[in-house]
Amino acid sequence: MDGQVVGSIGLGWAVLVGVGPHDSEQSASELAEKIATLRVFEDAEGKMNLAASDVGAEILVIPQFTLYADTSRGRRPSFVGAAPPAVAEPIVRRFGQLLAERGLTVESGVFGAMMDVDLVNHGPVTIVLTTDGWN
Repeated sequence: MDGQVVGSIGLGWAVLVGVGPHDSEQSASELAEKIATLRVFEDAEGKMNLAASDVGAEILVIPQFTLYADTSRGRRPSFVGAAPPAVAEPIVRRFGQLLAERGLTVESGVFGAMMDVDLVNHGPVTIVLTTDGWN
C-alpha cells in the first residue's frame, strides 16, 4: 500500500488465501490446522519431516481472490467463483487468528488492496491446499 510494508516474515509459509462461496470458519480452522501441522520443513537429515511449530516458522497470510479465476471461456478471467468481500474478509481474518492461536507468528496482507508481494521460495516446494471436499 503506497510503498509501505504491511507484512514480512522469515522462514515460513507465504499463504495465498482464496475464499469460495462454500468456505466458512470451519474451513478456515481445518486449513489452519493443516498448515500448522504439515511436515514440510527439513530436519537434520534434510528430509521434510518438521512442522511449522517445530522450526518456529512464520506465516504471511495474503488474501488473494484471484485464485478463483475461471479462464475456461474467452480471454478475460471471471472471478464469480470467489466469495464476495463481505463473506471472504472475515474468514481470512479468522484464518490468521487461528494460526496465531496455535502459537505461530502471523503477518497479513491487506484485504482488497493492490499489493506487491516478494517471495523467495526455498527449494522446489510449492503446495496447493484446498478445502474442497473437506466439508
